[in-house]
Amino acid sequence: MSSSQPRYTAGEKARIAVLVARMAKRGLADDRQFGGLVDQSDLQRRVERIEEQARKRHEREEHARKSR
Repeated sequence: MSSSQPRYTAGEKARIAVLVARMAKRGLADDRQFGGLVDQSDLQRRVERIEEQARKRHEREEHARKSR
């Protein structure tokens, strides 16, 4: 009953939600007067890092479950 997507902890979900909210805030604050290009790459990298940590944890748990 394993899925390929990792399950996020409550803390990871909260951190991702905060980062997405900050991305939305930056997007709304952009007045598009100066090209409309708001750099959100720093926040996107942070979300990707959280996702990568969850994926690694999921793989460790799967490996431990299989080795029992």
